[in-house]
Amino acid sequence: MRYQSTRGNSPQQSFLEILLGGLAPDGGLYLPTHYPQVTKAQLDSWRGMPYADLAYEILSLYCDDIPEADLRLLLRKSYTELVYCNGRSDDNAKDITPLHWLGEEDGTRIGLLSLSNGPTLAFKDMAMQLLGHLFEYTLKKKGQQLNILGATSGDTGSAAEYAMRGKEGVKVFMLSPRGKMSAFQSAQMYSLQDPNIFNLAVAGVFDDCQDIVKAVSNDRAFKAKNQIGTVNSINWGRVVAQVIYYFQGYLLATKSSSEKVSFTVPSGNFGNVCAGHIVRMMGLPIEHLIVATNENDVLHEFFNTGVYRARKPTETLHTSSPSMDISKASNFERFVFDFMGQDGKVTAAMFRQVEEAGGFDISKDAVFKGLGKYGFRSGRSSHKNRLETIRDIDQRYGVMIDTHTADGVKVAREHLQAGVPMIVLETALPIKFEETIEVALGRPAECPPAFKDIKSKPQRVDNIDANVEQVKDFITTHLS
Repeated sequence: MRYQSTRGNSPQQSFLEILLGGLAPDGGLYLPTHYPQVTKAQLDSWRGMPYADLAYEILSLYCDDIPEADLRLLLRKSYTELVYCNGRSDDNAKDITPLHWLGEEDGTRIGLLSLSNGPTLAFKDMAMQLLGHLFEYTLKKKGQQLNILGATSGDTGSAAEYAMRGKEGVKVFMLSPRGKMSAFQSAQMYSLQDPNIFNLAVAGVFDDCQDIVKAVSNDRAFKAKNQIGTVNSINWGRVVAQVIYYFQGYLLATKSSSEKVSFTVPSGNFGNVCAGHIVRMMGLPIEHLIVATNENDVLHEFFNTGVYRARKPTETLHTSSPSMDISKASNFERFVFDFMGQDGKVTAAMFRQVEEAGGFDISKDAVFKGLGKYGFRSGRSSHKNRLETIRDIDQRYGVMIDTHTADGVKVAREHLQAGVPMIVLETALPIKFEETIEVALGRPAECPPAFKDIKSKPQRVDNIDANVEQVKDFITTHLS
């Protein structure tokens, strides 16, 4: 399997060659040169497999430069019941990502695919735990060190830090928007005292953090000299690891591969739903992929109008689903590359337009009319909607959901189709957004024992301006 840049001006490489680097040298994102096709017979043969074995069947299609025995071992270390035991007491731990049916609405079963049972109680663990083992494995083989520079709007940071803490040959420098995460999210990250973990609170919004990561990644000399890598979803390893749980959700929801399902995905940076797009391109019988946004609705606007209009930091709203407070969706470039016929020159020109003019408009182009074949739908949720949905799901089904999952449920209900099961990707446990849960339900969210005193622990974080050179200086100072 070879990988190409979405901007068409970088040499093709193998999985292990792109794993540590993040962005391609031309500033694009890596995608495979083709999507492996999965047959109905294969799907049916995978039913009932342990999650780690299912993961092998899928990932071996994409990373054929890791020996089978090594890849199986890495996956079995990543996806164990012991690692995924932080979830609710009714979770079926052996499934790793159990599917919980809420009930039937408008002739359609609607359920939650639980992705929040990992060490940091959020779906980001599903990819990060594997990425941590893959990084350590690759670095040992190459005799190298890696300095990870990442940006987080809430959950990526803690998931990356928990996955990389103590890993040999790895240091993590994580940027987060100062004062824009929940208290629980901040405490998860800033309370870590591991010497290889550095937290930088940036005066700005998530997009400022993400722009810094991209700017550093595009400085090829600095990147090479300081061995900079990334764990943001611009890293292909993150995206392909998320592909696995779509297959798991489908297999748990159906009895035969002749059935179709739809998925609703709370989305800000387009990484989670990009994995769904890839799965659909591989042949998984998905009817619709529904993108659920909050008030920062750049993606919803695009799918409805054909206009992609990245917001300025001053236009990005701070909401009660903060992990989706993103106005410039990095992974969207991967989808654009596909629907533009995998034309790297065209894709590069479109994203130069995003940087220079704030967006692009394909509303009058024939390609916009052809978007329907990719199965996307979208919707938007507000703070009021979140509170109402959290209350309704609690009262109707006795299930407590977090604010981002509430965005997903609200939008999913707008796209129910009789006879097609609807699976909403759960994104986090409610305790991560306890302030809003308390407002919605008048009672606190349940907290796993391991996190009871998380907010009272000493915190270690450095404040910094939204300045690329300051971040570079911090990194070089702490590498010596």
